[in-house]
Amino acid sequence: MAAILGGLAMFGPFSIDTIFPAFPAMGVALHADKLAIQQTISVYLLAYALMSVVHGPLSDAIGRRKVILGGLVVFTLASVGCAMATDLTTLLAFRALQGLSSGVGLIVGRALIRDVLQGDDAQRMMSQVSMIFGVAPAIAPIIGGWILGWSQWPAIFWFLVAFALVLLLATWLMLPETHPPEARLPMVPRRLLRDYVSIAFNPRFQRLAAASAFNFAALWVYIASAPALVIDLLKLDERQFGWFFVPMISGMVLGAFVSGRAAGRVPGQRLVTIGFACSATAMLLNLGYNLWTDVPQVPWAVLPMSLNAFGIALVFPIVTLAILDMYPRQRGSVSSLQAFTSLVLNALIAGVLSPLVSGSAMGLLGSAATFLVLAWLFWTWESRASRPLQPCTGESNTVPGESL
Repeated sequence: MAAILGGLAMFGPFSIDTIFPAFPAMGVALHADKLAIQQTISVYLLAYALMSVVHGPLSDAIGRRKVILGGLVVFTLASVGCAMATDLTTLLAFRALQGLSSGVGLIVGRALIRDVLQGDDAQRMMSQVSMIFGVAPAIAPIIGGWILGWSQWPAIFWFLVAFALVLLLATWLMLPETHPPEARLPMVPRRLLRDYVSIAFNPRFQRLAAASAFNFAALWVYIASAPALVIDLLKLDERQFGWFFVPMISGMVLGAFVSGRAAGRVPGQRLVTIGFACSATAMLLNLGYNLWTDVPQVPWAVLPMSLNAFGIALVFPIVTLAILDMYPRQRGSVSSLQAFTSLVLNALIAGVLSPLVSGSAMGLLGSAATFLVLAWLFWTWESRASRPLQPCTGESNTVPGESL
């Protein structure tokens, strides 16, 4: 199950990162400047965010498996459309359709894990999926660069078609349904809106969701700016994105591994504290390096990001499980709303902030450090407002609007 869920979580990042090396070629072929091509990311993320509020409740109503299969079919067709696009408008339209469908793997997968596992076992599975998921941003731009070496940029989208078809077959044959009919909730718009309002205005959800979103944003601002960082600042070519992504994702995978091994041994509160400390240390190292040199170079310019990713991977499973456990009868809905919060922020970073700061190493660092501080402040607020996180031993009896 971890392998399938990890693969399902991967096709979202693959949709973003695989095309990074192709940005210059796409700009030439579609007669678009760098800012216009950047919108292929922000349009994708905005559509992802909008549909993310539907994926979870839909899986609560009709089952996890059907939603995942349907999303994979739509994603496959959207990728075909991207591959055949001959102008930027058509490409953006099909990128939006990709975004509408690609959230099913990550969002519904989180709920699926919590359907079948509790407590430390859920943390271990979440960490295993994070390890597999973490590989995607590292290998995606490398694959994109290889594809560009022997073909044109549309071949990258044909690769996404093939990847989605493999996942579709694996899901059809091997992924069980974990949300039985007797546990399902009818998808009534009025009730759904009421539940979303209840969740969104829960102060504890707001604190945890903000901590999670801002914490990842400290890394995402670099990911969204990868084309400018790698090609313009580090002076590498489109086949050398691995210099940026491999160290970063290695840190994320190692952090997920440590989180899984620590489940049941180290309290969640302490793991989160260690994670924030690692990320803060990474920011200081990055600051020192950028003050020391005027021309950032690999590997020194990217090694601090590895430590930052390690810290983020320690924080993520703990905070996500805390959010899911607030509403055990509506895990799909709460997973959707958490994803929506993070995705809206990521879309704004990719479409608005990244073009402004990606030309400067200090600009990127300042943005990342600001997001990290915000994440830490929200987590500190939550820690003081609520009792310390305790390992979950089973289902809670909470209802909408309540928290543990």
